[in-house]
Amino acid sequence: MTLVAATYTVALRYTRTVETELYFSTTAVCITEVIKLFLSVGILAKETGSLARLITSLKENVLGSPKELLKLSVPSLVYALQNNMAFVALSNLDAAVYQVTYQLKIPCTALCTVLMLSRSLSKLQWFSVFMLCGGVTLVQWKPAQATKVQVEQNPWLGFGAIAVAVLCSGFAGVYFEKVLKSSDTSLWVRNIQLYLSGIVVTLFGVYMSEGAQVLEKGFFYGYTYCVWFVIFLASVGGLYTSVVVKYTDNIMKGFSAAAAIVLSTVASVILFGLQITVTFSLGALLVCISIYLYGLPRQDTTKIQPSETKSSKERLVTV
Repeated sequence: MTLVAATYTVALRYTRTVETELYFSTTAVCITEVIKLFLSVGILAKETGSLARLITSLKENVLGSPKELLKLSVPSLVYALQNNMAFVALSNLDAAVYQVTYQLKIPCTALCTVLMLSRSLSKLQWFSVFMLCGGVTLVQWKPAQATKVQVEQNPWLGFGAIAVAVLCSGFAGVYFEKVLKSSDTSLWVRNIQLYLSGIVVTLFGVYMSEGAQVLEKGFFYGYTYCVWFVIFLASVGGLYTSVVVKYTDNIMKGFSAAAAIVLSTVASVILFGLQITVTFSLGALLVCISIYLYGLPRQDTTKIQPSETKSSKERLVTV
């Protein structure tokens, strides 16, 4: 999945800075939601085993549960904003800089986990959070420049877009985790509810932000094979994320980020002529170390260790 994340970042950066005909990012986000919806329906059909059971499940859990659709419209709206901010950020920042800075989603998710799910973090985890923030600060202090990108860029706009995306990622991820783990409803039913709301939200976004241009040039204006590849990667990544949230801890999404940072950096040097600075290298290293430390298993101090039990038994025998 690390390869998918790195490829998605680099490919999206390529479509926003190298290709001549710029497509509408809001339509790409909308199509991604449609593809994820169809994939989820297909997986649910395989899970139920028959067309009749699939239709019954959809009637009961989707058409017959307007409250659940409304509940999942909250993360749908936030995810739509997050995905659109990714396009803005990668139009103004290099893929490697984006990949490193985006890891701020880990402390943001951690904070949301503490507040919304009443979980606690160890001292080492809090230390790694501050280390990660320091690493991102170094990366942004003197951003690495890409010599092969000719389009006008605004690094501050890019960083602002990442900040919004990070906040959205933390809140929506933990909110969706809470919904998933608070009931026995199938993961794919929840995904269908999420993506149905997402399609409505993203279509509204298309109309509000680029409606006139879309009507003039067409919904699929500027689409190339590379753009469709980006949409495919976004769809696969979205489904994978929901599986991670359902069956593991939500913050586990960030643990493969170190490898994604390395892959994105190598690709940026080759494709975009990225000039790596000392501050970028040091910052990226700190981010990778902090992610590793954050993912270390926590020691359970509430249980007696085997060695302690053995020594206690020996003392009793001696007495």
